Amino acid sequence: VQLQASGGGLVQAGGSLRLSCGASGRISRVVDWGWYRQAPGKQRELVASLSISGITNYADSVRGRFTISADNAKNTIYLQMNSLKPEDTAVYYCTLRSLVTFWGQGTQVTVSS
Repeated sequence: VQLQASGGGLVQAGGSLRLSCGASGRISRVVDWGWYRQAPGKQRELVASLSISGITNYADSVRGRFTISADNAKNTIYLQMNSLKPEDTAVYYCTLRSLVTFWGQGTQVTVSS
C-alpha cells in the first residue's frame, strides 16, 4: 500500500487548506485512516482519525476547525483545515491502519501570522 499526500502550502493565519491523501495498492481490512502532524522540535501527534465505521476523532487543538472525510470510491481521505493558526505549522502525514499502519510521505503546512 502506498499513500500519497498533497495539498500543503503557505497560508496566512485565518485561512484554509485542504489536504488529500490517496491510497494505492492492495487495501484490505482497513481499521481507520488518520492525519498526524509533526512540528519542528515536537513529537508527532494525532490530528484526526476516521474509522471504517465512520467514527471521527480530533485533537482538542483542532476540534471545530478541522474536518476529516473520506471518498471510499477513490480510496482518498481529506483534511479540511479552516481558521488556521501559526501553531498549526507542521508536516502533516496521512496514515492507513489495517494489520499494519501505512504512512504517507508528509506534506508541509506553514501558517504565517
